[in-house]
Amino acid sequence: MKYTEDHEWLRVDGDLVVVGITEHAATQLGDVVFVELPEVDTTVAKGDEIVVIESVKAASDILAPTEGEIVEVNEALTATPSLVNEDPTGDAWFFKMKLDDMSVLDDMMTEDEYKDFIGE
Repeated sequence: MKYTEDHEWLRVDGDLVVVGITEHAATQLGDVVFVELPEVDTTVAKGDEIVVIESVKAASDILAPTEGEIVEVNEALTATPSLVNEDPTGDAWFFKMKLDDMSVLDDMMTEDEYKDFIGE
């Protein structure tokens, strides 16, 4: 898995990349009560706001970690947003993307680098 400074994780799954938020981010948010996912077949640019998360503490936007096309979303989060707190790096993935350039993952943090980044 790779990580961004915006507390997103990315996992390669064949020719797609699965994207979610880290356990650290889920903990900081508190109890998630609502998730708005992007539309499938949406082309995004790095930094585009594509997911809205609302928790008991705050509302947050998830930004596109890179350029690509959203090819699948995790509908389970719409029905059960608390999955984000229960399993942030597993069942609570947000969307799958087809990247314009898979080599952009090389510039993202490894798990150890991310742990250093958040001070763990």
